[in-house]
Amino acid sequence: MRYSYKFSDAIHLLAYLVVHEGGDCSSKAIAASIEVNPSVVRKLMADLRHAKIIDTQTGKARPSLARPAKEITLFAVFCAIQMDHELLHVDPATNPQEKVGQRIQPVLNHYYARIQDAATTEMRRITIADIVQQINQK
Repeated sequence: MRYSYKFSDAIHLLAYLVVHEGGDCSSKAIAASIEVNPSVVRKLMADLRHAKIIDTQTGKARPSLARPAKEITLFAVFCAIQMDHELLHVDPATNPQEKVGQRIQPVLNHYYARIQDAATTEMRRITIADIVQQINQK
């Protein structure tokens, strides 16, 4: 199973912009913090810029939040980045000739939808300001 860290990296990037406001906010500096290639940061920035979460200017390493951190929810970030937005996935290859294999997919889809709803509800409550507050307390 392969994991995507895009959501985590996008939150990291936004927190970095708040914590280091006025400092070095180049894709290279942010990439060093996340420990990824600067091209990954630039792709995330493009997604976040398209969603109007950050502002950038061509030729200037001064990205900034497009609105206050307390107005940027994790759900907005989750929706902004280009990735699969389903948290859980049902295995489509089950044996339709066997009772469990035949019935498991719709049962899991029902429960997974409930889990997804609960997760998105919580992501709508948590903001980048909450994340930064916790970072600054440590």
